[in-house]
Amino acid sequence: MELMSKKQLFSAYDQGENFDEVFSLAHDSSIRTHIIERLRDYRLKTLKRRNKAAERELYNLGITFTVYSDAGAIDRILPFDLLPRPISARDWETLERGCKQRVTALNAFLADIYNERQILKDGVVPEDIVLGNKNYRPEMEGVRLPHNAYANVSGVDLIRDETGRFLVLEDNCRCPSGVSYVIENRHLMMRAFPDLMAGVDLKPVSEYGVRLREKLIEVAPAIDGVPRAVLLTPGVFNSAYFEHVFLSREMGVPLVEGRDLFVDDDKVFMKTVSGPEPVHVIYRRIDDDFLDPEVFRKDSALGVAGLMRALKAGNVAIANAVGAGVADDKALYAYVPKIIKYYLGEDAILSNVKTYICRDPKDCAYVLDHVDELVIKPVGESGGYGIVVGPKASKKERAEIKKRVKENPKNYVAQPMIRLSVCPTLTPDGVEPRHVDLRPFVLTGAQTWVLPGGLSRVALRKGSIIVNSSQGGGSKDTWVIS
Repeated sequence: MELMSKKQLFSAYDQGENFDEVFSLAHDSSIRTHIIERLRDYRLKTLKRRNKAAERELYNLGITFTVYSDAGAIDRILPFDLLPRPISARDWETLERGCKQRVTALNAFLADIYNERQILKDGVVPEDIVLGNKNYRPEMEGVRLPHNAYANVSGVDLIRDETGRFLVLEDNCRCPSGVSYVIENRHLMMRAFPDLMAGVDLKPVSEYGVRLREKLIEVAPAIDGVPRAVLLTPGVFNSAYFEHVFLSREMGVPLVEGRDLFVDDDKVFMKTVSGPEPVHVIYRRIDDDFLDPEVFRKDSALGVAGLMRALKAGNVAIANAVGAGVADDKALYAYVPKIIKYYLGEDAILSNVKTYICRDPKDCAYVLDHVDELVIKPVGESGGYGIVVGPKASKKERAEIKKRVKENPKNYVAQPMIRLSVCPTLTPDGVEPRHVDLRPFVLTGAQTWVLPGGLSRVALRKGSIIVNSSQGGGSKDTWVIS
């Protein structure tokens, strides 16, 4: 560690035994040198003022998410931290290949389980984990999709351990959110901190909308002319409504609600002032249950009656595919390295975190005996909800989670507590290390593309390893060095 360069802002900075995203990059000292040299003469007061101005701009632009509570719905910004999280060109090359490999294998898996089910017949993945999964949709059985693209938009949640090794923590194949922050964070940095960015050759993130539209068109039914795509939102009260507006604008496609669409003769149409217009691709931000009241929840006012008929007739593409959520189940996660080997004949480029599946009696016994050492997760939750961090839990919390695991072991998995990497972060007391993760976004159509960088989430509370926005986390601009 170069103490002589850690002046003023970094004079008391102590990464401890953690891998640091700035100071531990031994193979790319230019990143460290640039960030430290540019920041060392700034006063803390100046940085705080700039950071506050950036967050105010986020709120004024309506870049918020909704937190639902007993007191009602509260719109909040995702807290933004002005100090970037860098990724070297060498690390990014590995991450990009690993994410492509993982998503390709998961798409092959989804195509298989809804058709031949060969992987289940061969005993590579237990049948009950798939067919008993609440996100498995029998309605998709026998449905073939172009390019086997079931998870058109995927998010791969990555962490870095104390050795600097990247590990996959979770897969997100239903409806990963947060990409709007990746792009807006970069815009914020360009406006609020151009002096820090000057002279750095970064991979751009602004082409995401164009790339997403391209991938959607690639899976559209074959027609004469250009297929029409729309983004289907639950509406203004959805927690991620800002992102829906943002993405429809970035793609240049209409933002619609269920009431704006209808199905006639197994074809989908959009209502317009000049009459019905055909729709060929729907990027939906609505859960399976609410998508088609003819097939799923009869009381849904968010979806469109007949969508599944149009899909099965080959007249519309729905992204992500109905039933894609099977692939991001936390119990299935443990089998992804085997899935990669099965379909691609390759070893996983990115390793999993060691996972104990509580449905397995041996694993369950180990978990119950080591609750104080493990992170225990319900398999069907997201957003950090339901997670119990054993080493930091109270005696009462440990007793409660043991009781829940015993009552329903199939609902839980457990992992050792990984010491997540840290990154310099602006705090009320100065620049301090805070734990971070990374969510690259992967788009699949005829081919697969990965947005350079992704969403770097930061646990703003000192000592916390929970980075989710719903649990008090924030975000950083992610710099992938060209």
